Amino acid sequence: MTLMADKNSKTVKQRLNSLIHHISFHPDERIELFSSLPLEEQTELLLALTPHIRRDLLVRLPENELVAVLEKLDPDDATDMLQLLGKHKRQKILEHLSYELRDMVSQLLEFDPNTAAGLMNVDYVQVDINDEIATVAKKFKLHEKRTGRSPIILVIDDGRLAGFLPGHELGFTRPGEKIKPYIKHIRTIKHSASHDEVTELFRSHPHSKVAVVNDNDDAVGIIYSDDVLNLLKEQESATLYGFAGVSAEETVTDSAKRKVKFRYKWLIINLATAFLAAATVSLFQDTISKYVLLAVYMPIVAGMGGNAATQTLAVVVRGIALRQIDLRSAYATLRNELGAGFVNGLINGFIVALVVLAKDHEPAIALVLALAMVINLLVAAAFGTIVPLVMSRLHKDPASSATVFITTATDVLGFMAFLGLATIILA
Repeated sequence: MTLMADKNSKTVKQRLNSLIHHISFHPDERIELFSSLPLEEQTELLLALTPHIRRDLLVRLPENELVAVLEKLDPDDATDMLQLLGKHKRQKILEHLSYELRDMVSQLLEFDPNTAAGLMNVDYVQVDINDEIATVAKKFKLHEKRTGRSPIILVIDDGRLAGFLPGHELGFTRPGEKIKPYIKHIRTIKHSASHDEVTELFRSHPHSKVAVVNDNDDAVGIIYSDDVLNLLKEQESATLYGFAGVSAEETVTDSAKRKVKFRYKWLIINLATAFLAAATVSLFQDTISKYVLLAVYMPIVAGMGGNAATQTLAVVVRGIALRQIDLRSAYATLRNELGAGFVNGLINGFIVALVVLAKDHEPAIALVLALAMVINLLVAAAFGTIVPLVMSRLHKDPASSATVFITTATDVLGFMAFLGLATIILA
């Protein structure tokens, strides 16, 4: 039985992946293919698509089909879809939604999508702490019948949130009993809290759900751990894009024109830093012309520095994301990174010196290269630690903004150390 279920699950996943691929890479067939699918598959597919493809689909989809799809989604997912539309079309679609969904979605649209309220859903019922199980069960069933979804039962005591009642208690407790003995604690967070504050709350106090409250401490929604996991996936994706210098809105399915739009500014900035590195090299033309072998080993110094800096940057950015480090507490990390950079510089410097001695029989150049390797890995450790922390302090994305400065530092200072030492030692 389990084997058969696994096979069916695998087949469904393969079909979904096939549909995602076809819709993403065949924009001319997008609407026709989507419209031909059963409503259940349409909703599953829509949630799996990238925001760019999803928006294109929603904008072009006939209104009656769009309304049908939204009616099948949870209110928070339906809200996310509507936020991708223009204001005029959004209002038009809202008018055609069922009363229950329109009421919930209209409430969610009032909140900033970048706050805790933007992550919550409104599938909950409020009951009094002195209510009986039978009264609560009636409210629970009424909500479930009206919306098609099981609500969270939030318990209010004298106007304040006291906790929640687990749904299973409705089936295992006598109808005439009071709910008070069965109430469980639920953590709360302000509706205006940032996404970072939400993820930090779930990290420091692992729970399956958190209640969102307004400025008067009235409950306005629920955030589930699944919503936070999806948020973390999006943040990880954005960080990965940032390391590569591309926009988080860019996907593998984008046209060449769209890719150029997202990337050309970063490439121009990188080009400017490349000219700065070239200008540094030009200061030592006489040294290079005397010792042509230096030109052969220059890329090794810059490349090793860049790789080491990327390693440090990845660790520091992760620490910033997890709130393990900031600019004020950076000393211990900087000290450890410099120590690691120095040791790694000695190891790699020794190896590259042996290669130069064995291949070219040039002890002086071997010494220059080994010393430059140590210096540049120290530079990589220092800039890889400090720059992302400074960028974070300036409220810039530490992954994407720091990369340019760190690469510039390892290239320019690496070349300067290598060629400067060569000028002194080989003179």
